[in-house]
Amino acid sequence: MPSFLACMLVFLGGGAGSLCRYAVWLFARPWQEKFPWATLIANGLACLALGIFLGWQSQAVLSDQRRLLLVTGFCGGFSTYSTFTAETWGLWQSGQPVAAAANAVLNLAVCLICLAVGLKLDG
Repeated sequence: MPSFLACMLVFLGGGAGSLCRYAVWLFARPWQEKFPWATLIANGLACLALGIFLGWQSQAVLSDQRRLLLVTGFCGGFSTYSTFTAETWGLWQSGQPVAAAANAVLNLAVCLICLAVGLKLDG
């Protein structure tokens, strides 16, 4: 059973990540009408942060408590896989199969690249 401290760290990190996700949505709102840019940006930034945090973890710089706060909490709250899936489905349902495919491919490519960049930034 997780400790109270572990649960609070995930809770606080998730809240901070969710606030960052909301800030990205506010920033990207003017461009949201045609394509779900906010989700793509949030997913990319979350993967960049995840790469940095995993780099720290591989160098034993990240304690278990910081991993819970940053990796599980913050990155979990900041990334938006369920929103990405719903938006991709919405594009498909609205007769935009090219935009749906582009969203899926771009999210995967951007997130993989950002994770790799994050890992490189640390080392």
